[in-house]
Amino acid sequence: MARSPHFIAYDWNHVQSRRTEVVSQLEVDADQLKNAVESQHGGTATLVQSVPVLETFEGKTVWEGVVHVFDLAGHPKATRVYAWSYELPNGKRRFFAVLQIQPINTPQDAVRAAIVAEQRAR
Repeated sequence: MARSPHFIAYDWNHVQSRRTEVVSQLEVDADQLKNAVESQHGGTATLVQSVPVLETFEGKTVWEGVVHVFDLAGHPKATRVYAWSYELPNGKRRFFAVLQIQPINTPQDAVRAAIVAEQRAR
């Protein structure tokens, strides 16, 4: 059974070292995020809203930004997706598109799941 993103073990040193690059992200046009969603997951994405998200751990900000919420038509498992991006130190942009599938129900859940996935990939 998959672990809930609410019960994660953060590597605080890694999170703190990346805080500046993640928090100081530059926003991208919603059309770029729409293209990222459709290329990663297929279907047709329609922007519903943009939600500010502040993710903290032990009282410190580990991620802050805007998550764009899209309805997703034509996907076999999800009807909604959460998307955002940030600029990497090398100037390239990292795009995230997280499907709303249990246990992901909110933009905050999507951000937490992405943090966990990046931690596990290291």
